[in-house]
Amino acid sequence: MTLGRVPSQGDLLRSTVEFCAGRVGEDSIYGVLHRECSRLFPDEMFADLFTDVGRRSVPPMIVAVVMVLQRLEDLSDREAVERFAFDARWEYAAGGLDFDYPGFVHTVLVDMRARLARSQRPNSVFDVVLEVAYQAGLVGRRRVLDSTLLYDSVATMDTITLVRSAIRGLLTVAGTELTAAMRAQVSSDDDYASAAKPGIDWDDETARAQLIDSRARDGMAMLALLDGLELDERVSKAAQLLATVLGQDITEDDDGVFAIVRGTAADRVISTVEPETRHGHKTSARGFDGYKGHIAIDPDSEIITATEVTPGNAGDADTAEALLTDILACEAEASSCGAAVFGDSAYGAGELLKQLDDNGIRNRIKVQPSPSVKGHFSKDRFAVDLDQRTVTCPAGVAAPIAARTGRHTGAAYFGAACTDCPLRAQCTTAAGGRTITIGAHEKYLATGRERQHDKAWKAEYRATRPKVERKIGHLMRRRHGGRRARVRGQAKIGADFGLLAAAVNLARLAVLGIGHTTSGWTAARA
Repeated sequence: MTLGRVPSQGDLLRSTVEFCAGRVGEDSIYGVLHRECSRLFPDEMFADLFTDVGRRSVPPMIVAVVMVLQRLEDLSDREAVERFAFDARWEYAAGGLDFDYPGFVHTVLVDMRARLARSQRPNSVFDVVLEVAYQAGLVGRRRVLDSTLLYDSVATMDTITLVRSAIRGLLTVAGTELTAAMRAQVSSDDDYASAAKPGIDWDDETARAQLIDSRARDGMAMLALLDGLELDERVSKAAQLLATVLGQDITEDDDGVFAIVRGTAADRVISTVEPETRHGHKTSARGFDGYKGHIAIDPDSEIITATEVTPGNAGDADTAEALLTDILACEAEASSCGAAVFGDSAYGAGELLKQLDDNGIRNRIKVQPSPSVKGHFSKDRFAVDLDQRTVTCPAGVAAPIAARTGRHTGAAYFGAACTDCPLRAQCTTAAGGRTITIGAHEKYLATGRERQHDKAWKAEYRATRPKVERKIGHLMRRRHGGRRARVRGQAKIGADFGLLAAAVNLARLAVLGIGHTTSGWTAARA
């Protein structure tokens, strides 16, 4: 397919320009796209996605405009192309097309997303809009981080459904000869052709146990057959998925019977249809299945500067470095360029605090206080002196910090000093006395807890961090397409989330009066 181009000449009698000019606000996304779409998304920008031979494509600029408006208005592909065909504002936004400009089928949007995903710049739409904000001087050196949950678009599977689905998937991708060999290993009466659960008495505990044991044996036998064979990529991935499902959910007892593991694996696969989705927790009492969408914003212009999507069980601090690439890139001048990072306590991990403090970046990350276990004194009540390598307890007793291996680099043991201590009941019930462990980033955590008590720190934090919550509200204002993922797979959801951020950014740029002059991009209300 070759590159199609937007028509350069319009019919004054049929154009949407005269109709919409007085009706569509100049500070709306339709207005800014009408004025600047040819500079934002010129056809040549997408030339590398097409070949030199073949039929003409729908002009990529038009498709890009439709994709942006589709994400902003939360429409399916079919709804989006229908809106483009019958809503004059959409044709106006695409450069002021004629009323009778021919539409296109919804598969054009599917094809465009696939072409972008295969390209070297899958997030080009987001990158272009962000670059405009940079050139207009709307992006400074302060960042606010936050995340939000994204529900997946598949059903969570129970153990028996997971195992049968993984076996069925392996049989589906294997060749005829290999499939026959694996089916010969099946000892149950299950042909694994149907996704429906086997017809047993599910109230009968013995029948359920026999079902789990027999299907697990089938899966184990197939994996034993494949062990040592040279497999193609699809079969290898399907076998790995089956091994993962069996390993996380099935255990073998002393009698050689396979049963469901008690408890939940830390990184449990919950669907063979979408293996990357995970159980996540917004709070200790509120769980969800899906992914997390992470963003960084400039708090002054409220422009989204970076996006990431991770499985639902990922920690927020794990993505911070990717969200702060532009800030961390100027390490040598960070303190002089006014760089600052704001985030709630989910980002208060030692590694991130260390990275910010060591690079001279103004640290406005909240750090959780030390927990008070069983109502006893928390670690914050103990004075830790890393220079002298001592820890002093609330009773005034000092203990040396001894070296330790593993997650904690040291520990202070109070031992016999706790025996007759008048504060013992408030401190510990351990027979060996209280122990205070010292982590690798103890200094940075302690510094973070101390500085967040400063009134100026609190004032700046309270005035700045809530802005990212409002921006997440803009992204998530619709359940489907916002909170609910429209596609499957982390990579596709990440690209879709980035496109949503680009649309929200463009709407914000419209409000800020973005425009192109002889000197470049400017904002009327910067």
